[in-house]
Order: sequence, then structure tokens, then C-alpha cells
Amino acid sequence: MSFLEPVPIQCPYCGEEIGIMVDMSCARQDYIEDCQVCCKPIEISVSVENNEIVGLSARPDND
Repeated sequence: MSFLEPVPIQCPYCGEEIGIMVDMSCARQDYIEDCQVCCKPIEISVSVENNEIVGLSARPDND
């Protein structure tokens, strides 16, 4: 059984669709991941309940 789920998001900088892997076994995840196209840092927040993504945001990193 895999807890990683591929999820498409849109880069807030370049607008390209990229794929991230979400750990469905964690209720809350906040992390920075670089865009695979433009290499800028994206602040990603994910909320999971009952193996369903109930919240997902991808924002420019403010640092």
C-alpha cells in the first residue's frame, strides 16, 4: 500500500502545471518545493482527512 499520491498543481510564478507527491498518511503538511520548470520556491500546504485531500494551496514563497 502506497501512501504517496501524485497531485498536479499550478506554479504561482510561471503558471505551468507540475506534479507533487502528497503523503496521504499525514494530516497536515507545509513545505517548500522548487518548481520543476522555473526553479522558483513554492510554499505548499496540504490537509488530508480520511485519505482525501481536503485542502491544498501553492503560493509564492515569501522568504
